[in-house]
Amino acid sequence: MTTEATPTEKYLEVQASDEFAGLRRKLRNFVFPMTVAFFLWYALYVLLSAYARGFMSVKLIGNINVALLLGLLQFVSTFVIAWYYSRFAAKEIDPIADKIRDELTAGAATRDAAARADDATETGPEVAK
Repeated sequence: MTTEATPTEKYLEVQASDEFAGLRRKLRNFVFPMTVAFFLWYALYVLLSAYARGFMSVKLIGNINVALLLGLLQFVSTFVIAWYYSRFAAKEIDPIADKIRDELTAGAATRDAAARADDATETGPEVAK
């Protein structure tokens, strides 16, 4: 009989590891500032729309005014943030997460192989009739 850690214990061990804490810290250091920046940018747009109507109605080119330009830039900034996060995650987050996952699955594969070996020795080779 082995005293292998249960999956819950293994996940709790990973969660308490320095490597996992570093992964979470990197993610938070990206997500929180980016979220605050985007929220402030959006709040500025809403506040300008509500309280600076004269400024927002300034025509830039033809019928395109400041409000329309800033509104379209909201979409652009959303896609830029998504693209930047994708690059950041692929470079900084995914390699660490893959390493942690590989360590977990390697441990599970080793346990599964050991369990199959134990089963084979207990039942013995089957004799063909």
